[in-house]
Amino acid sequence: MMKKVPSHQLKQGAARWLIFSRSKLLVASGDTQPPVTDASSLPFLAAYQQDVYQLTPLEAHLQEEQPTFVVDMGAEAVDSDEWEEVSLRNVLMNTPVGAFSVVGRAWQYVHFLRTHRFCGQCGSAMHKIDWEMAMQCQQCQHRCYPRVSPCIIVAIHDNERILLARGVRHRETNMYSTLAGFVESGESLEQAVHREVFEEVGVRVKNLQYFGSQPWPFPHSLMVGYLAEYDGGNIVCDEHEIDDAQWFSLDALPDTPPKLSIAGQLIDAVIKQLS
Repeated sequence: MMKKVPSHQLKQGAARWLIFSRSKLLVASGDTQPPVTDASSLPFLAAYQQDVYQLTPLEAHLQEEQPTFVVDMGAEAVDSDEWEEVSLRNVLMNTPVGAFSVVGRAWQYVHFLRTHRFCGQCGSAMHKIDWEMAMQCQQCQHRCYPRVSPCIIVAIHDNERILLARGVRHRETNMYSTLAGFVESGESLEQAVHREVFEEVGVRVKNLQYFGSQPWPFPHSLMVGYLAEYDGGNIVCDEHEIDDAQWFSLDALPDTPPKLSIAGQLIDAVIKQLS
């Protein structure tokens, strides 16, 4: 969770600073990593001293080398050549796995606080609860927690081939990846795999094998990965979601996601399994 930090505690040495401006992260010019420094090196934060949060480790027993402070500047920006805003995706793709988790979790909390300022039940102002990550309405007592949206992601193989697709949004990058989609209400993860695969590329799958999961902060997904075998059908792309889908030989793969992502890990698992 995140807890507010009294201003006098911000002078206690170096910390990792996750400073969000709009939907981007503030870093030193030419860098791709959040700054690790003391508060005195960030004079532009003077206006936000009452809105600094500390991100606590998911494992409460772990001790961090330095604390992680989170600041949301909203729509404001820093007018300085020493700092620049970089996309969250760019930061995440250039960080170690551990830092990926920290930055992603901080952004999901910031997004939650931004989008739950008012009660969805009665419209009154919401207030953050001190002892857990939640917003509560003092008028009707409605309480909200950060949203987590489960998504399935699946690598489909057939003997020595793997089915990969290029999404409509990735047409310009020409990157092919595994199939993925949100789980619908009342649906099991396995049902979602079968439905999404058939809807997006028109084929059937069998012998689902759970692979693993990964939080994906765009903006609040939890990717649940599977391996699956091809069970029939011809590729017919959903033109609203998929620009192209093909069977690829394992020794002639197109551009694919990095192994930092679960999509890249699934592709690598298929290669190892079929080699």
